[in-house]
Amino acid sequence: MTDTYGTDRMRAAVLSAWTASPARFREDANAEEDFALGGYRDRLIVELAQNAADAALRAGVPGVLRLTLRGDVLTAANTGAPLDATGVEGLSTLRVSGKRDEIGAAGRFGVGFAAVVSVCDEPAICSRGSGAVRWSRSQTAAAVAEIPALAGELADRSGHVPLLRLPFDAPPLDVPEGFDTVVRLPLRDPVCVDAVRVMLAETSPALLLGMPALEAIEIDLDGSVRTVAADGWHVVSESGEFTAEEVSRLFADRPTEERARPYWSLRWAVPLTGTGEPGPLPAAVPAVVHAPTPSDEPLDLPALLIASFPMATDRRHFAKGPLADFLVERVADAYVRLLQELPRTPKLLDLVPSLMGKGELDARIRRAVLARLPSTPLLPALSAPAPAVQTPSFADAEVYEPDAQWQVEHPAREPEGDGWVVAGQEAAVVAAGSAELLAAVADFVPGLLPAGWPARHPAMAALCVRRVELADVIDLLSGEAVEAREPSWWRSLYEVLPADDPESLGALPVPLTDGRLVRGPRGTLILTDGGAELDLSPLGLRIVHPEAAHPALLRLGAAEATPRTILEDPLTKAAVAQSLDSPDPEPVARAVLSLVEASALAPGEAPWLAELALRGTDGELYPAGELMLADGALAGLLEPDTHLGVAASELEEEYGARVLAAAGVLDGFATVHEADVLLDQDDCDHDLDGEDDWLDHVLDLLPELGVPPMVPEFLAVRDLELVADWPAALALLSRPPLRAALHPLRVAGVEVPSYTAWWLANHPVLDGRKPLELRLPGADPLLQGLYADAPAGLDEAALSMLGVRTTLPDLLASHGGPEELLDLMADPAIEVDRAQLRALWIALAGVDPSRVAPPSRVRAVLAGSIVVAAADDAVVVEAPDLLQLVADRPLVLAPYDLAESLSELLDLPLAGELTSGEVTSQGEVRPVPPQVQALLPTAPTSYVEHEKLLVDGVECTWRFFEGMVHCTGLDGLARGLAWATGQWNDRLAVAALLRDPESVPLLLAESDLS
Repeated sequence: MTDTYGTDRMRAAVLSAWTASPARFREDANAEEDFALGGYRDRLIVELAQNAADAALRAGVPGVLRLTLRGDVLTAANTGAPLDATGVEGLSTLRVSGKRDEIGAAGRFGVGFAAVVSVCDEPAICSRGSGAVRWSRSQTAAAVAEIPALAGELADRSGHVPLLRLPFDAPPLDVPEGFDTVVRLPLRDPVCVDAVRVMLAETSPALLLGMPALEAIEIDLDGSVRTVAADGWHVVSESGEFTAEEVSRLFADRPTEERARPYWSLRWAVPLTGTGEPGPLPAAVPAVVHAPTPSDEPLDLPALLIASFPMATDRRHFAKGPLADFLVERVADAYVRLLQELPRTPKLLDLVPSLMGKGELDARIRRAVLARLPSTPLLPALSAPAPAVQTPSFADAEVYEPDAQWQVEHPAREPEGDGWVVAGQEAAVVAAGSAELLAAVADFVPGLLPAGWPARHPAMAALCVRRVELADVIDLLSGEAVEAREPSWWRSLYEVLPADDPESLGALPVPLTDGRLVRGPRGTLILTDGGAELDLSPLGLRIVHPEAAHPALLRLGAAEATPRTILEDPLTKAAVAQSLDSPDPEPVARAVLSLVEASALAPGEAPWLAELALRGTDGELYPAGELMLADGALAGLLEPDTHLGVAASELEEEYGARVLAAAGVLDGFATVHEADVLLDQDDCDHDLDGEDDWLDHVLDLLPELGVPPMVPEFLAVRDLELVADWPAALALLSRPPLRAALHPLRVAGVEVPSYTAWWLANHPVLDGRKPLELRLPGADPLLQGLYADAPAGLDEAALSMLGVRTTLPDLLASHGGPEELLDLMADPAIEVDRAQLRALWIALAGVDPSRVAPPSRVRAVLAGSIVVAAADDAVVVEAPDLLQLVADRPLVLAPYDLAESLSELLDLPLAGELTSGEVTSQGEVRPVPPQVQALLPTAPTSYVEHEKLLVDGVECTWRFFEGMVHCTGLDGLARGLAWATGQWNDRLAVAALLRDPESVPLLLAESDLS
């Protein structure tokens, strides 16, 4: 067998060294065992891949590694430079690499092949056309056993020898087609077979990413083949060569052979999803730092890091020192570049590290990255960034004013493509909001991130992104840029506002029709029902511009308003009330009249509109309630030169008579209409003619209540005192709606006249006479002569409400009616016949005396004639036998049973109070004729007949005195007997009976018919 690789020489040299120094044998055995059982115990596949990568790099060809497990034999075939003597020497020594001058080589420590020792005792390698080499634990043990100097050491190690120090030539191996070298590893036992299976299953793309020269690994497990490739990853690589000064400074604490390799390299890699966004690391990729093979340094980031960190002697942990510090900074720079190169989507946030790491190296890398990220343009923004600020570190979240140097290092940027790319400390994220909302407010929130970027993601704090609440966004809507926005823009903003956060929207700007932009929808009005086009700015109302009106404003406190509700707004009422004193009342008038027109207001519905200042034909300003329509019903009824004006013709031309009338301009009479009016001088004050007198009149009619009574509805007609044409005026007043003002009021259970009816009743409005002085035509005949007939033209109900008299009972029941009747009866110009007078006294007798003041003159009967006499002379006669005693005085005559009532009512004496009525003459007692008994069953049986009857010295015909009838003649006897029996109406029949006793049957028959 040819010694292709100089294996004989290498064995002889090693055996000679061991013989000369058994300690060297022991040292090599222990070192190999340490690597095989320690740092490289699970690195078999990694080290095979590393050798394959270096071979491909050396040959400059694509690297491919095929790993095949058949039974208990693992083979590894690779492309690339074949094995040479230098390679064999490197494999057969410890910590002496033949690749120290190869830039980019993965192997650099000279111990990686020791990993085969953990699973195999007979490894072999063969390159196509270069022969094979093998190592054998049994042959090495046999060679050592032949050296006496090593017998003791071999015995102490129980026959264990270093496997890889003595290479042997081997017969050629079968190198698979397409490959250049094959490694054959017979596995030691089933445990090793299982361990290799696990390592093959865990082989991941991370292995390839750490060895760029290796493009693919083919794994054949008992005929089942899978290919591992590093496709679908985004990779950022950095490398460099150290200067002599850097080597001196950074490698001072590193071994000599590392200083001979003044190169550094690193690579960050993240897997990409189908959308090109970063995804999580595959489960098969260990979350550790690769240097370049996996170490035991944890790295809890969703990215793979492969870097030439200096490693400790166990090859599992990094070695602290200046070189590691240098590489941490380069790793942080590359990681930032990795983030910048990835798609700018919210998935990027998952790659932003938190502050805490799982190990020292992890924590140092995180701090270095976090120190850079806040100032790195990394995030997409809808708007330009805020002015530059300086954030010294992630740990210090305060915002600082930038110094000059920082501003030089971070100059202003221009937008990229369709948007901006901003640093975290220049960015802002809105806590809640749709894409449409964010697009709408982007111009007002510097550095605003698009929708979908989660405000509460921990990375936002790490990047120093400002979190902006919706209320803060609303506060930012200010300044000239906002004021210049069209109302339609505001409506589009309201369209995209969230409906579930009204508190944050309380200060939302709202454009008004008058050009103002106010804060907060509450108190604003959205016009509907045709009011949106009205110019209402002179009223000072907060009316939302029609192009900005949106239902969202209603949810936030705006009110939906119609022209009618706008009229009732306190601001509108205030503007109307102040319009007469305004320096420019015309705009207010136009606004109010347009509202009246749009709301189809009827006259009288809004009486306060009468205060609206309008122009008259004379150019002067008037309250609307003091203007008349030129062709209105009222204009021709009034006296000339009243305080009322005529509405300007241009007003009527523009708005029409109906609108002006609804605004208070007088077409007909103006009215006062008010609910719940207290009848006292303070509350009941409507500037009506004679209102105080009417109030006193009404209060006189009411019982004492202790508190002012209330009228539920007060309705009165104004300006009655200005009327000149009363027939026409009364025609209006007696028709609806003014007729309602004539109806009596009911107060505290008592019916009293309304103001309008009271005023009309007491003024000469009917043919120059007061209604109280007239009676209904054809009414109670007892009133004839006392009152003139009312003129025709008005219905009886209207005349009655005006106070025109109807019947005597109604007159006497009215307030002051009895006194009025007594006054009329005492008027000499009025003629009253005897029957009417008697009927009037009968009616008056039923009146409560407390309602009447005693008259000074009375209508009476004197000597058979009706006269008007002084009350001091008159007397009320209470019995017919006293008439003869007071015949010389004016007599108030009525049925005798009413005499006392009339005496009290009129404060007049009774006849019996003026004379004693004593009979002073002597007469003769006689029996009452028996025939009288039939007619008057209760008549006395006797009477006193006088030849000349004297009563109080006055000659009389009869007197019923002290139970006895005194008389002269048959007529006197008849009257006395009729009076004595209480049958005064039968006195004439008794007289006839006394004259003709035969007439008794006839008189009795007549009596039966009465």
